[in-house]
Amino acid sequence: MTDVSTPAAGGTNEANEAEDSDGADLSAKRFAEDGFLVLPGFLPPGLVDRLLPEADKWVDAGWRRDSIDACLRGDPAPPPVVELDLEAHGELAVHPPLLRLLAHPGLLGDSFVFHHLHSDRRPIGGAGKNWHHDYEQRPQRDRRLPMVHALHYLRGLRPEWGALALLPGSHREIAEKDARDHLGTGVLPGEVTVDRLPPGSTVLVHSALFHARRAAPEPAADAGARYMVDASYCRTGTLWPPVKPYWRHVLAVGRARGLDAGRPELFAERHFGPYQAVEPAKERTTERRDA
Repeated sequence: MTDVSTPAAGGTNEANEAEDSDGADLSAKRFAEDGFLVLPGFLPPGLVDRLLPEADKWVDAGWRRDSIDACLRGDPAPPPVVELDLEAHGELAVHPPLLRLLAHPGLLGDSFVFHHLHSDRRPIGGAGKNWHHDYEQRPQRDRRLPMVHALHYLRGLRPEWGALALLPGSHREIAEKDARDHLGTGVLPGEVTVDRLPPGSTVLVHSALFHARRAAPEPAADAGARYMVDASYCRTGTLWPPVKPYWRHVLAVGRARGLDAGRPELFAERHFGPYQAVEPAKERTTERRDA
């Protein structure tokens, strides 16, 4: 097991590296080999400060619950509020440094589409999530076109919130999402763990990379909540399966807000196939699949 955590007072080497051309090439090479990039302090503090109260409102107002219920019903009618309606969450989805990095030929390339965004606030002592991956393909048959999840940890990561475990290189396997579910959140040979990151950190993962969320071994009562927003993007060139029955509405909100400025494909419906509900016993609603 390898720990790649960065102390809360640490630098932002990989985040800074991703912003220049030579560094972006190195980051893309690392991403291709390992299937992930850890970007400490990637988000500006001002954006994080605006995201946190929005995430609180998303949970406390019941909007997250509304979203989950709509997914469970398979209802194409959207809930009253979706994540892209929230001002800072919409800005996060199109954060320029993130889109520039994703546009590198070694990641998604210049033409890619927004897939979904989830926001959550997990309480102290929250449960873990078994080993899984999030690559949308039914059935799983190839890795020809990449899909990337950006895991944004608004308050960072600390041991008392639990660790993110990653299995380097597993994004090259052709396997169902739950192929390692029977292993729970157990330690696997060659895994990498991340449990210390400063606020505003991002972990980019190839969506086919197996990962797990471990519950904190000794959650501290005064640790506060764990905040994470995950946003997903896909290279164009196939019809991607949507994960929310009201996916057309989500894309329409992005277009209506002008979030696609300069990137006409980013919220284009033509890159998606029809929505297909997933059996509840086989896969939990997409709102609960975050890392």
